[in-house]
Amino acid sequence: MPSQRRMRAFLYIALAGFITLLFFTSRARHAQEPDARSIQDFYHKTKSAMEGTRIGGGSRRGQAVVGTEKIEIDEDDAIVAKAMQERLRKAEQMAKNNANAKAPNKPDAPEDIVGVGSSAHGQNHLDKGESSETEEHHAVLEELRSILKKSPIIIFSKSYCPFSKKAKNLLLNDYQIDPAPYVVELDQHALGPGIQAELGERTGRKTVPNILVGGISIGGSDDIAKLDQEETLIEKIMSLAGKRLTVTKHSKSA
Repeated sequence: MPSQRRMRAFLYIALAGFITLLFFTSRARHAQEPDARSIQDFYHKTKSAMEGTRIGGGSRRGQAVVGTEKIEIDEDDAIVAKAMQERLRKAEQMAKNNANAKAPNKPDAPEDIVGVGSSAHGQNHLDKGESSETEEHHAVLEELRSILKKSPIIIFSKSYCPFSKKAKNLLLNDYQIDPAPYVVELDQHALGPGIQAELGERTGRKTVPNILVGGISIGGSDDIAKLDQEETLIEKIMSLAGKRLTVTKHSKSA
């Protein structure tokens, strides 16, 4: 006849298997909408029941055993209980991970953000837009992301536009900016019309030049000329680009 110690160990193992079977059966029924709270309740109730069995029923059975055998039974109880708790903890964590993986509206990763402002005052950053409807639109978005990595300051221009020429002259000749502003001549770019349309949609500015600092539009030639006259252009640029560049103004010759 099996000893009381073995019978007790078999009982806990059978209980652990039964609880695990119930847990995964319940998980399969709710696979579409996993609820982390119900899993936590299941875990804590099971843990409490185990502790109650150990404290209540275990003590009465333990009274029939004396000396080292009682100590060994208590140690077996602790080992089995610890193993069950560990299995339940892993099952709970697995269910949480599955629930998080299926959760909707996950935030965009930082590398998927296109930082383009929405006004000449640079008030808003532009997040990644909706899913591309065409391959051309996707190509435009990818090209924009690539352009924004060229320099903290991007000048979207057209080679024949006098206002673009004025803006480029101010930023490239009147100021020493390191790294230098990156100029995109939209009339010479294969995706120029698409890029200009996307900038218009995202920044609210549909004309050139469109000057972006740190991914935020500060307007066109008139806007930066006004900042230059007010001697606040450097301050504006530094507030948006931070320590990624240095800006100084060339002194005018006498």
